[in-house]
Amino acid sequence: MTETAIKLESVHKYYGNVHALRGLDLEVNSGEVFGFLGPNGAGKTTTIRCMLDLIRPNSGSIKVYGVDPQHDPQAVKAKVGYLPGELKLEGDFTPRDFLKYIRRLRGVTRPWEDLLRLAKRLDLDLDKNIRTLSQGNKQKVGLLQSLVSKVPLLMLDEPTLGLDPLMQQEVLNIVREEKAQGTTVFFSSHILSEVQKIADRVGIIRKGVLVEIAQTEEMISRSLTRAIIQFSDRVPESSFSSLCNVEILRVNDDHHVYTLEIQGELDGFIKVLADYPVRDIEINRPTLEEVFLDYYKDTGGEA
Repeated sequence: MTETAIKLESVHKYYGNVHALRGLDLEVNSGEVFGFLGPNGAGKTTTIRCMLDLIRPNSGSIKVYGVDPQHDPQAVKAKVGYLPGELKLEGDFTPRDFLKYIRRLRGVTRPWEDLLRLAKRLDLDLDKNIRTLSQGNKQKVGLLQSLVSKVPLLMLDEPTLGLDPLMQQEVLNIVREEKAQGTTVFFSSHILSEVQKIADRVGIIRKGVLVEIAQTEEMISRSLTRAIIQFSDRVPESSFSSLCNVEILRVNDDHHVYTLEIQGELDGFIKVLADYPVRDIEINRPTLEEVFLDYYKDTGGEA
């Protein structure tokens, strides 16, 4: 039986009159990479802060590895490496000094040599004054401090924020390596392409409500696929009428070229094509971004 790393039940959070979390239910399995998606203001950061007892929900239940963060916040924080979404690093010290300080606070830590190797992979100079670093380099420091201890759970709030594409890929590689070692990763982001690459499951939050949660590939496969088929001979429209998951979007005048939209599985569609001579076919699979935007298409541009 898979152990539950995170469990939220009917969690509500208000900021004055703003209802930030509206009865949030969420369960994350131990050892998985869970992508938590939503635009700014959807409730992603609020959810993470409630899980760490940095703020408290108005009602509902939260458990992190079976521990209620309100009852024993130190026990929860001891199990978590946390990268905040709004990281602020100021002061007259270097990343090396900062990481050594965090190591002393955390107690049980990974070897210093491992952190040095990670810093090299991220192309981070550990001996510059932290005030002089770019926002992207400060983000690298924040990621390294979340990895100081070898903990069972990483909570990464927008971990690639401010990084160039090469460094974004390196961060994703590090996340993959942590998962391979058994670490659970709760990964909040609005960059959908990177979540698609590494998340086992995805949850989409909209205005404080979890509107969908599924395996990443399953969520994509349930969405619409666009196909353009060029036949060698004329094909009647009735050929596709028996397929309830296929919609004809466009047909040329001589019925040689069809533009179709397929919902879900392609098996029936492929079997119909086998009855006709196909000259060319172009199939565009949906991305996670398209799935995500579909959930936000009626929000007046919110996404």
